[in-house]
Amino acid sequence: MSLFLRAKKLDFSSDSHPPIVVLREEEGGIFGIQLGDLVELVLGGERVIARAFFSKRKVNAGQIGLFRDLWKQKGKKVANGDAVEIREMSRPPSIQAIKKKLLGKRLSYEEIHSIVRDIVDNRLSRIELTYFVASSFMNRYTDHELYFLTKAIAETGKQIRFPARIVCDKHSVGGLAGNRTTMVVIPIVAAAGLTIPKTSSRAITSPSGTADTMEVLAPVSFQTDQIKRIVQKTKACMVWGGGLDLAPADDEIIHVSRPISMEPYTKMLVSIMAKKVAMGITHVVIDVPWGPTAKIDTLHDARWVASKFRYLGRRFGITMKVVISHSSEPIGRGMGPALEARDVLRVLQQKEWRPKDLEDKAISLAGSIFELTRLAKKGTGSSLARDILLSGRAWKKMQEIIKVQGGDAHVDSEDVTVGVKRYRVRAGIPGIVSKMNNHAINDVARVLGAPYDKKAGLFLNKRLGERCRAGDRLFTLYASSSNRIKLALEALQHTHIYSIQ
Repeated sequence: MSLFLRAKKLDFSSDSHPPIVVLREEEGGIFGIQLGDLVELVLGGERVIARAFFSKRKVNAGQIGLFRDLWKQKGKKVANGDAVEIREMSRPPSIQAIKKKLLGKRLSYEEIHSIVRDIVDNRLSRIELTYFVASSFMNRYTDHELYFLTKAIAETGKQIRFPARIVCDKHSVGGLAGNRTTMVVIPIVAAAGLTIPKTSSRAITSPSGTADTMEVLAPVSFQTDQIKRIVQKTKACMVWGGGLDLAPADDEIIHVSRPISMEPYTKMLVSIMAKKVAMGITHVVIDVPWGPTAKIDTLHDARWVASKFRYLGRRFGITMKVVISHSSEPIGRGMGPALEARDVLRVLQQKEWRPKDLEDKAISLAGSIFELTRLAKKGTGSSLARDILLSGRAWKKMQEIIKVQGGDAHVDSEDVTVGVKRYRVRAGIPGIVSKMNNHAINDVARVLGAPYDKKAGLFLNKRLGERCRAGDRLFTLYASSSNRIKLALEALQHTHIYSIQ
């Protein structure tokens, strides 16, 4: 049965997908329409999917309020007072599948595909999507479900294919502050002649993601055809994957995960692998750091994650190496987009004060790619990677990538933090740095404005195991405003980045 109401054009927008309509609660109740339900409208002779909200002030009895983004889309076809037919949409099968997963039952490919398809088509509300994300915390997916979900997410988005026989990649599971090895690995590998297109997400649980950091040096938002041209010219790219419609369901899931800074392992696995499948990756090295304040906090969980990566690699025919490493402290010294970009440039430009831990790890990971692709014999990959870095070939390649992506190829490492406000935090007692809290680093960096304020973050002056005297500089706060510095100092009253014994 249909409900007929008179159109009322409301002069504000929601920028929501699907668009929003407003009616009175009592009229929705008569027809079984609940807050947030999807409804089908016949508007200007066309069928439109919208989401129903209730209001007593915006509409009168017998009216349905149309947000500007809906009635403007229909142009002159919609006028105030027009009769609008409204039908409640039946609950899609995806809702039953989400309920089934919340109860701990296994899902078939068809059920998982129905969820993913409805995420892409905006048929699930934010609450329903949140329940779906929560289900992977409560009940881990079976191997088959992981494969089904990865396949469905990859297939419901665009696919990019490159002409090279070998298309390689390096990916870290993230969650560890700093650790911007990707931006050193990519130019090393590309300088050796391998094709390595890199799409990255923005930060979820850390002060910066690869896309956030690369954006300090060059634009990262491109369309598919533009990326192909960049890779054709340079053998590589470092771009944001969110605007490419690669695995679009995953992008919606990320929006739900970001506000609570949590990412279930199963979601992380699927997110990473779906995009590798969509990009046509043939060889990949996965970096899995673990530690007491990292995203993965135990060796047991790191091994579990690694085993699932290997399983998915086999199912999709991707040659893979998973590198598990213990991490008690961040990689590099800069935490935040500009500070991490400075670390990367210092390594590529071989500055005397470059972070050696970042350099050594990047060389090791690039070496693993060389051995995985058989460009180097087993045990010789790191030597090849180091030679490329020390010779300046990696920096030259990075300059090519920056230039083609629209940045300044002649940028110096010290240029990227010019004009920022600083505050030096000093040790109150002498001793040795015994612990570093990655969670606290992430939290304080966010208070300072990272990753949205590119120049915000922390620089670590002392590392684990180093001795300090009372008054020595422990770390330096960076922000674009003094108020942000003050807020960070307030936060530091309630958390500790360093433990000194």
